[in-house]
Amino acid sequence: MRILVSGSTGFLGTALVETLKGQGDTIARLVRPATARRNVADAREQTVAWDPVAGQFDAATAEGAEALVHLAGASIAGGRWSAGRKELLRTSRIDATRHLFAALAKLQRPPRVIVAASAIGYYGNRGEETLTEASAPGNDFLSGLCREWEAETARGAAFGARVVNLRFGIILAAQGGALPRMAMPFQFGAGGRLGDGRQWMSWLTLKEATSMVQFSLASSGLSGPVNAVTPTPVRNSEFTSALAKALRRPALFPAPRFAHCSSPAKECCRPSLPTRAIRSCNPISRARSRKFSTGRIWNFRDFEGKSYEFEF
Repeated sequence: MRILVSGSTGFLGTALVETLKGQGDTIARLVRPATARRNVADAREQTVAWDPVAGQFDAATAEGAEALVHLAGASIAGGRWSAGRKELLRTSRIDATRHLFAALAKLQRPPRVIVAASAIGYYGNRGEETLTEASAPGNDFLSGLCREWEAETARGAAFGARVVNLRFGIILAAQGGALPRMAMPFQFGAGGRLGDGRQWMSWLTLKEATSMVQFSLASSGLSGPVNAVTPTPVRNSEFTSALAKALRRPALFPAPRFAHCSSPAKECCRPSLPTRAIRSCNPISRARSRKFSTGRIWNFRDFEGKSYEFEF
């Protein structure tokens, strides 16, 4: 399969490209002007120039791609949510997606399947409520951002594409994403739960995230929103204890929720990810053991009493 990939140099995109190439797919990277160029002689990789700000798109190179994986967007955790940062988060998702889909619609053979990133931030802060894809959206900034982003990707249906919106939870991997940042305070002996530690953390590993994309590309009957999380959300206190044990560090200092807030905006200053999201259907078989790639093992039990072991 020939697959267009936006956001291909990011945390998830980098792992996904290697996974897709490993199964024999050809990757056409959508590359914006600010993206670092790769000088890789690989017959399975192509570059498609894309500049949503200038309104440019290399349609000739994009023509004939069978699928699009759309991951592009400024990092949610990349800075404090000032007014300027919020605008960047929005334009890099909403405006860029609108431009991209308008360009795809003009192709003679547009992609027949689109897998687009979203987030469980769609649901907002819902406390103890168990959330499925049918649950209503929240009413904070991140919820609105996800709603608008998904609405833009729905334009793919106009040119006959099957669209899947993967609402990702916290993606865990030793080599990047949220986990190294979470682990840093423990390295200095200052780690601890967030507030009372009762916040739900809906998560998945990086390997599972790439598998979710693969499954979505291959499953002709799948469309619309999918909660990209494991079936086993954990409370922040459980996660903190497991991480402290893995790092052989104490977890003595509960942090007030503002200590972990990367934004002055009140909607961001909420404890961890408060969403207990699950998939209403489970398209990937339930793994009993999921492992990272360093040498430390940590373990916790989920709310059903099943034990999960990790290598960190």
